[in-house]
Amino acid sequence: MEVWLTITCGIDWAENHHDVALVDEAGKLVAKRRISDDMAGYQQLLDLLGDAGDSAGEPVPVAVETARGLLIACLRTTGRKVYSINPMAVARYRERHTVARAKSDHADAMALANILRTDAGAHRPLPADSELVQAIAVLARAQQDAVWNRGQLSNQLRSHLKQYFPAALAAFQVRGVGLDSREARAVLAVAPEPTAAAKLSIARLGSVLRKAGRQRNIEAWAGRLRTIFTGDYLHQLPAVERAMGRQTLALVMQLDAACRAADDLAEAAAAAFAEHPDAEILTSFPGIGPVTGARVLGEIGDDRTRFRDARGLKSYAGSAPITIASGKSRIVRHRKVKNQRLAAAGYVWIFGALPTPGIKEHYDRRRAAGDRHAAAMRNLFNRLLGCLHHCLQTGQTFDLDKAFPSPTAQHEPVAA
Repeated sequence: MEVWLTITCGIDWAENHHDVALVDEAGKLVAKRRISDDMAGYQQLLDLLGDAGDSAGEPVPVAVETARGLLIACLRTTGRKVYSINPMAVARYRERHTVARAKSDHADAMALANILRTDAGAHRPLPADSELVQAIAVLARAQQDAVWNRGQLSNQLRSHLKQYFPAALAAFQVRGVGLDSREARAVLAVAPEPTAAAKLSIARLGSVLRKAGRQRNIEAWAGRLRTIFTGDYLHQLPAVERAMGRQTLALVMQLDAACRAADDLAEAAAAAFAEHPDAEILTSFPGIGPVTGARVLGEIGDDRTRFRDARGLKSYAGSAPITIASGKSRIVRHRKVKNQRLAAAGYVWIFGALPTPGIKEHYDRRRAAGDRHAAAMRNLFNRLLGCLHHCLQTGQTFDLDKAFPSPTAQHEPVAA
């Protein structure tokens, strides 16, 4: 069903200015203007929309290629529908009117406005999420970025230490303790070179571990580190070793900042998540804790009309398979275009839920049927997302026995 709107607005986004175009139901240009990215520009936009018939009862919808920025945030507070159109879709639409591949900011604004005029029903407006869930999304995404940054810096430090300080890798590559641990960062900050590390006494190492926050097995850990650091290893030239030690100090400072940021943001995200009414439903699912719950809620939001059905949520998360059929060819594969943050949070969610009885049996059945690990995990994620959609729509918590009934219970005869 086609949806034709009376007046539609398109905004071509730039860093310092934006081009605005308004078209009527026939595609005729009604108004255009270049506005600045500030309060004055926002007021100019409101005046332009008002002159075109914008009102509180019937606000003019707006199409733009981004979903972020102060201008978009202010437009969303007015209650109007704001559509974030993929730039690739805009480029394809532009080719409907010209094959010369000519491009201008005004033409892109016109294309965005015309997309809403002719194909508004094929696009979804930005969700009407609450202020709290938008704040949760900011904190959860920042925490996720800090975790990814922490992992990158840890891998960078590991690669660097391998070039001149293999004893550090042997000391901290143990179960539950890595280079991003407080102990490793504290020791490397005191002794970033093999020569300096070999001079540390057991008492000095114990003091460093205590200051790092370790409370158990300090003497055993100090003795183990002393043994490793005084072992026989290959060495770089003294001047080169000192230079590489300075580089290690710089990496440790960056890693320490990333670890502290991740911990601080995790605490803030968990606190904000606990205030949301959907937190009880999300945490009823196995594998979802405060941080994972904040990540999931931040990405799906709390607008119940955002997804038409459970399949829409599954496609958004990338867990639903996609079919490519042409002629005699038919291929079913996993989705590559998806919300990468939600997909990453989903992997953490399923990994935490995997030991749960019922869920583990389902995973084992998928593996026995021929699925690889990643495919079986996606199948679990897909099924749990369907359960999450149902629970959020109906306002009930997760029931493991209903979601994953035992095979014997499924085949038991029903009493007359």
